[in-house]
Amino acid sequence: MYDSKNGLWIAQSSDGPVSIIGKMANRHGLVAGATGTGKTVTLQVMAETFCQAGVPCFMADMKGDLSGISQPGRMSGFIEKRMHEFGVGNPEFQGCPVRFYDVFGEQGHPLRCTVSQMGPQLLSRILGLNDTQEGVLNIVFRIADERGLLILDIKDLRSMLNFALDHASEYSSVYGNIASASVGAIQRAVLTLENEGADKFFGEPSFDIQDLLACEGGKGVMSVLAADRLMMKPKLYSTFLLWLLSELYSTLPEVGDMDLPKLVFFFDEAHMLFDDTPKALTDKIEQVVRLIRSKGVGVYFVTQSPTDIPESILGQLGNRVQHALRAFTPKDQKAVKVAAETFRANPAFDTSEAIMNLGTGEALVSFLEANGAPGIVQKAKILFPLSQIGAIDESQRSRLIKSSRIFGKYDTPIDRESAFEALLEQARKEEEEAAAEAEAAEAEVKAKKSGNGLFGKLAKAVVTAVTASVAASVGTAVSNKVTGKKTKKGSGTSRVVKNTTSAVTRTVTRELTRSILGNLIK
Repeated sequence: MYDSKNGLWIAQSSDGPVSIIGKMANRHGLVAGATGTGKTVTLQVMAETFCQAGVPCFMADMKGDLSGISQPGRMSGFIEKRMHEFGVGNPEFQGCPVRFYDVFGEQGHPLRCTVSQMGPQLLSRILGLNDTQEGVLNIVFRIADERGLLILDIKDLRSMLNFALDHASEYSSVYGNIASASVGAIQRAVLTLENEGADKFFGEPSFDIQDLLACEGGKGVMSVLAADRLMMKPKLYSTFLLWLLSELYSTLPEVGDMDLPKLVFFFDEAHMLFDDTPKALTDKIEQVVRLIRSKGVGVYFVTQSPTDIPESILGQLGNRVQHALRAFTPKDQKAVKVAAETFRANPAFDTSEAIMNLGTGEALVSFLEANGAPGIVQKAKILFPLSQIGAIDESQRSRLIKSSRIFGKYDTPIDRESAFEALLEQARKEEEEAAAEAEAAEAEVKAKKSGNGLFGKLAKAVVTAVTASVAASVGTAVSNKVTGKKTKKGSGTSRVVKNTTSAVTRTVTRELTRSILGNLIK
């Protein structure tokens, strides 16, 4: 809980209240512990404390438990006991203003971004592309920019990849080789991401980061992401996280260490972010986590063991709450030792021994001091939340979604004209033009063939008949001249003409008859 005396009060030790210093809250943190030791309640206590201080929070709710933060809590025997231990009288049970989100759009407002917003560099890391494939993806984005084509969703990206491959000879001389093998590898990686639900995540309307920074009634709004399905899609979960943090980093101005952070992130089951995650992606998450602190944003990971977090990122987590760990196996014993070594030792007790003997709701706590140095680890009991512990029902969730100030802003997807539609229309026009050209070529061929048809045959026949008739008449005249026969009257030039006319008439009649009979037979 938050008050003017204790500030961001999270736990109570034998020495008194244990609080996070507001200026150090953006230095990130870790909540770790075995199953059933109280990690979720600790997360809820920390989130509602920030809420009461006017700091908005974003939480990934893996099991639905965190939805109860929207409702006032109630008195119980456990809380009565803790009230006495903490010196708290008459607590004011209260819920927090909440907005529910869901990448799949089922249990909250949809969260979307466009492929263009993701960009080729970030997308390459998510897809696990090599340098050559990343180069091809950059070319695809460049071609889209030059042609004024929007890459908003998965089908736009797939269309642009196909277009780049089909016109590889045109663009390769300008931007470099566009190999079919590289395009195929990218397509397969896109398909894998799509199978995890990326077709729901990529699209419009894209999410406005400013909606995460909202306050209502002086309290920070709790943005709760329904992640029960998302946790089964680790690649998509990593994609979402990386986009969200990158978008915040690129959008928010530099502010340094403020009295209180602008925004705090809580990622439950954080180990899922890094299971089978490519090193390039892990490096990017590390970079963003390290740099986003200067934007006034704190990131808190919740997981079972510190060993679940890569060392490069673990080193950035200054505020730590360690619940009990069990050392049943050599691997467990190693995890306990690693966890103990991450704390600044307290001479009053053995840290490793203490970790294994903590009860539910108890923890080893170390928050950063005012100078940025880690505080000495303390045994403490986590405060009880003032909001409901456990999930709300579907009717409550539905009412909260519909009463949200952003209801209707993201709930209906938009599929405006983009690369897919533009290239589809271009392909249709090209097909129509090709069909028209083919039709014209066919007509020309038919016209040529028609010249070899009836009239062509008639012309040839007439010429042949004329030639033959003239030759015959001339031959007869020469023969008569040679033999001395007298030519009959009227047998000169007029006879030649007469014979030729008769031959032409016979030929035309014969060809017409053949043509008519031929068509009748067909």
